[in-house]
Amino acid sequence: MPVVPGTDPVFLAFQDAVAGRYSIARELGRGGMGIVYLAHEVHLDRLVAIKLLPPDRAADPALRERFVREARLAAKLSHPNIIPIHAVAESGEFVYYVMAFVDGETLAQRVRARGPLTGTDGARVLREVAWALSHAHAQGLVHRDVKPDNILLEAGTGRALVADFGIAAAAGDLEGGRGAAGTPEFMSPEQATGVPLDARADLYSLGATAFFAFSGRLPFEGRTATEVVARHATEKAPALASIGVAVPRRVAALVDRCLAKAPSDRPASADAVAEELGLAMEQRRELPVALRAFVKRNSRMDGGGTLLGAFGLAAAAVTLARLYGGEVGWVTLAAGATLGPLGFMVNAARRLVRQGFSYADVAPAYQREREQVGEELAVDRRSGPVLPERVLRWAAISGMSVLAASLMTGIGLSVGAWLSPTLARVLSAPGAGPWLQSLLSVGVFSVMVGMPSSLGYLALLQRRMDVDTGFWARIWKGPLGRFAFSIARRGGGAHPVVAAMTHRATELSLGLAAGELFEGLPRETRQALGELPAVLRRLQDDAQSLRARHESLQQALSGTTASSPEYDDLRAMRDEAHARLGESVGALETLRLGLLRLHAGTATVESFTTHLDVAADVSVQVNRLIEAHDDVERVLRFASPPALTPA
Repeated sequence: MPVVPGTDPVFLAFQDAVAGRYSIARELGRGGMGIVYLAHEVHLDRLVAIKLLPPDRAADPALRERFVREARLAAKLSHPNIIPIHAVAESGEFVYYVMAFVDGETLAQRVRARGPLTGTDGARVLREVAWALSHAHAQGLVHRDVKPDNILLEAGTGRALVADFGIAAAAGDLEGGRGAAGTPEFMSPEQATGVPLDARADLYSLGATAFFAFSGRLPFEGRTATEVVARHATEKAPALASIGVAVPRRVAALVDRCLAKAPSDRPASADAVAEELGLAMEQRRELPVALRAFVKRNSRMDGGGTLLGAFGLAAAAVTLARLYGGEVGWVTLAAGATLGPLGFMVNAARRLVRQGFSYADVAPAYQREREQVGEELAVDRRSGPVLPERVLRWAAISGMSVLAASLMTGIGLSVGAWLSPTLARVLSAPGAGPWLQSLLSVGVFSVMVGMPSSLGYLALLQRRMDVDTGFWARIWKGPLGRFAFSIARRGGGAHPVVAAMTHRATELSLGLAAGELFEGLPRETRQALGELPAVLRRLQDDAQSLRARHESLQQALSGTTASSPEYDDLRAMRDEAHARLGESVGALETLRLGLLRLHAGTATVESFTTHLDVAADVSVQVNRLIEAHDDVERVLRFASPPALTPA
């Protein structure tokens, strides 16, 4: 609790010492490292925060000198995410520094008042803190006390600002005479054991801070500060994903790496942490509502209507078989099982096309959905399959196997009868009709057993694994999904609305724009540029592959120290992937501009063909790079010891 100013002799004495320069309003807080006051700077008429080294500590000349020296070093830092220090001063027995007043709350207050941060908000706050640390580390200054109480969140903007650079080490020098600085709950193992520190000690503290921000819990707790420090020094921190918080897997893995006991196992720098968080935030861009509805519901045949439709189709097949013969029943069953799903997919694709989206939006949308569902499932991890799941799985496999066998037999006999008069006479004999109807009945019965069992099994399995999303993603990203969108696009209908573009990567936006421009050219021009659609698709696929490869290489690089033998190779591969990504996107941009010039009549097909050849060559070079990287990865996997091979 803050001390009432009128009853605090330190407050009164300090106010007397700074009278005429600062008018102290009240105490903001205090701790072992100092007392913080809110004050008005008289001459500039602005609010400031003053941090005072406690008088009993200021009485030590060595500590006083170091406090002033390190405060002046911190005052040289100029960064949007570091609270600026305006002045460092001494007045009689008092030594203090004056910093900008931030109207807001600390990260600790925010978590305790409103609960843990969301994945998006937490990644943003931590990236800003990493930026601040990176700037300080570049100036040779290690914070040594990164914790939620030293991170302020500005009211209104939410901007994160880091306080107390360089002060913690000076204030901690007298504690226990060990020279250890920091707060036990967020202290790195190096600080706990008193070994020399570098910038990676701040990364450990940042990891502990992130653990608290996302979970509301500390990575290590104990009855005493000594016990907590000992656990930091000797025990492995729990994985963030293991405590049931919905944090992006990429961010959770980064937090775990920051909490590694050995500094060499942590990210290489605060810059690397900030870049990783930036990539994670880029992947979390919000999907438009129409795409979210498509990947969650509108693209899936897993509702009650599907089950009713299957029973209706089975009943219709049996009825027609009895009225017109077994061949008609089998043809009806086969046609319904084929045309029904295709019609559903075309209708779902048409609705999405009318809302301004295309086939190219499907794969990124499903990827985003799979990541999100995986994070949600990680919150409530379940063990292996329960008994009902095993029983339904057996029933589903048995029923669908019988259905497949009877369906193939019935269709084969029906087609054979149509092609072979001899087989037709055999099947039309008096004893064959009941046999075919019995075969059809077996198929219908297997539908009635296999379909509900399959749906029940998948429903139970879905509690543990993201099966549903993965299955429909493969369907829609494959040839069948492309075919459905092709039919939907040709079907026309209502004029499509303009869709939000923020969810699309640059290469997708450029490729879609170029494709629309191509479709708007005269027929003769389109025929002359017939290979353009294929080149556009290749460049889009190349750019997406390079983007994913660049992110994975960056992630691998952030977990590798600069002194390790593979660091230079990883960095070279990352830089080359980045350069090729720029070339692929640049080729798409060139094609789009060339198509615009064709529409405007300022370019010819012949001049555009040159750009097309260059773009095709870029795609060839990219594919060679990807193949070379794949070869390197295969060699590395083969050369790795079994113990290092991921499970």
